[in-house]
Amino acid sequence: MLVNLVEILKIAEEKKYAVGAFNTPNLESIMAVIETAEKLNVPVIISHAELHEEIMPLHKIGPIMIQCAKNADVPVCVHLDHGENLPYLEKALELGFTSIMYDGSLLSYEENVSNTIKAVELARKYNASVEAEIGILGGREAGSSDAGKNVEDLYTDPDLAEKFVKETGIDALAASFGTAHGFYKVKPKLDFDRIEKIKALVDTPLVMHGGSGVSPEDYTIAINKGIRKINYYSYMSRAGVNGATKLLKEREVEFFHDLVVAAVDSMKEDIEKAMKVFYNL
Repeated sequence: MLVNLVEILKIAEEKKYAVGAFNTPNLESIMAVIETAEKLNVPVIISHAELHEEIMPLHKIGPIMIQCAKNADVPVCVHLDHGENLPYLEKALELGFTSIMYDGSLLSYEENVSNTIKAVELARKYNASVEAEIGILGGREAGSSDAGKNVEDLYTDPDLAEKFVKETGIDALAASFGTAHGFYKVKPKLDFDRIEKIKALVDTPLVMHGGSGVSPEDYTIAINKGIRKINYYSYMSRAGVNGATKLLKEREVEFFHDLVVAAVDSMKEDIEKAMKVFYNL
C-alpha cells in the first residue's frame, strides 16, 4: 500500500526501529526491495535519486515505483532522494511520489532554509512529506569547496539543526555524523554523541544517509540514539553484480534474464540482512 513518509516514520518511532530506504533505479531493484519487505512483513521506502536521472529518467521509473507500491502487501513510501532543484521535486510530486528530499546542504544556511520552505509548501499541496539535510556528507558532496575542512566541521551542528527544523517545518532531518555515500575504504567512525544531542533538540525523525557498509553494531547504536530512516544502496547494488558474476563463472549464460534473476536473488539476500538489523528482527 502506498503511504507517505510521515506515516511510515510514525510506525518506526512507535516500534523504535529504522525504516530502510533503498534506491531503486530499475524494476529489478524495486522487486528485490518490496518482495523482501513483504517476506519480513515490514514497511519500506523505495527511492529515486536525482543523480540517477541519466541512467533512469524519473518519468520512466516513477510510475513503475508508484504502481509497485500500491500493489504491495506492506506500507511503501515512494521517495525522491537528494533532489537539488524545485522543478524536479515538483515533477516527482506530480507523478504521485509521497515524499521528497530537498538537498540544499551545499548552499548557504539562508538559501537552504528558503528553498526548503518552498519544498515544504509544494509538498503539502500533494499530501506528501519532506526530508531535508543540514551538514555535509562525504562521498557525493566531497568535491565541494568545503572538502579541505576538518571533517567534523562538516557534521550537523545540533543547535543549527534545531533552528533549521523550526524554521522549515520539515518531516525528517538528514544529519551528518560520520557516514558517507558509496563504498567505505576504512571503517566509518560515527559520532553517536552528536546524534543524541540532535535528537534531544528536535522532535523530527532523524535520517542516516550513506547507510550502506555500516556495521550491525553501529546501526543498532544509531537506531537506539534516534535514527528512524536509513538510506541503503551501494552494497545492495554490488550484491546484484556479484550474483550475476557468480552465475557467469559457474556456467555459460545464454539469456539475459538468467543474469537478472541471479542479481535479484543476491540483492534480496543483502537486503534481508540489512532489514533484520534495521527492524531488530
